[in-house]
Amino acid sequence: MADIAVIFHWGPADLEPLSLTDLMEWRERARQRSGAEDKKHGT
Repeated sequence: MADIAVIFHWGPADLEPLSLTDLMEWRERARQRSGAEDKKHGT
């Protein structure tokens, strides 16, 4: 949730009502916007 909050400047109250599916979708949007690659640990 922290990555979503940092990228979109959302507070906990904004994130709390989101479903797990919504959080996963917003996390992907945050990753894309940040330009970060989604790497697995150990690879």
